[in-house]
Amino acid sequence: MNELPVDEILPATLACTISSKPAGRAALRPERRVAEQPGFVLHSYPHRETSLVLDIFSRDYGRLALVAKGAKRPYSALRGVLQTFQPLSLAWAGKSELRTLTGAEWVGGMPPLTGHALLCGFYANELLLKFCAREDPCERLFDHYVLTLTRLGAGAPPVQALRSFERILLRETGHASAFDYIAHTRKPVAADGIYVFDPEHGVRAAKGMEPSHWPLIAGQTLIDMERDEYERALTLTQSKQLMRFLLHHHLGGVTLNTRQILIDLHTL
Repeated sequence: MNELPVDEILPATLACTISSKPAGRAALRPERRVAEQPGFVLHSYPHRETSLVLDIFSRDYGRLALVAKGAKRPYSALRGVLQTFQPLSLAWAGKSELRTLTGAEWVGGMPPLTGHALLCGFYANELLLKFCAREDPCERLFDHYVLTLTRLGAGAPPVQALRSFERILLRETGHASAFDYIAHTRKPVAADGIYVFDPEHGVRAAKGMEPSHWPLIAGQTLIDMERDEYERALTLTQSKQLMRFLLHHHLGGVTLNTRQILIDLHTL
């Protein structure tokens, strides 16, 4: 699949510079004011009578918690803006872990998600909530999230869009290395070889002594995944097995709510 230029989807980032010092206690955080930051709402929940707490994913600041004051009021300008899967230009201020939203504008330019694609979008959001630490910038993952939503909205096969997103998610959050290189030797994977993906160390040749629940993966499948190519039937099947195995391991065996729904729908 050819990647779409993300620069055509979201405007250029105009953000204030963040301190490079590690975040400390809330009382010691320097106040930050950020404007015109590309971002998405991943999740929201009520806060007091008229406000919302938003879990947002921003390009330059990663995941953040923002309080949107008055967003639940009937005539609030924010009610129709703070929706999931909508590209936004966000502004916020504050020095605590829960900052205050000061502005939100709909950017547009992305097709809406409906039906099965919408559920896949919620699955991608749940993965981001589980794997991304707060205030850990990850520009490449943000850009690939935009690409994933664009693919889903444009009618691309959801299974291909999700496998691609899962691979980038695991790599950018430090849970997986390259798929087409052997972990310890850095030698390229052979297309006709048989491999396993050690969840703690990476790809290595299968030796027949691995745990029984580790899937055996063809070298060509690993090469295809690294190239973001999922046209081969075997690649589709084995990539699904591999990503299910890796996600299950790194989630500590917890099943995502949206994954279970997708599994149930597939069974029906």
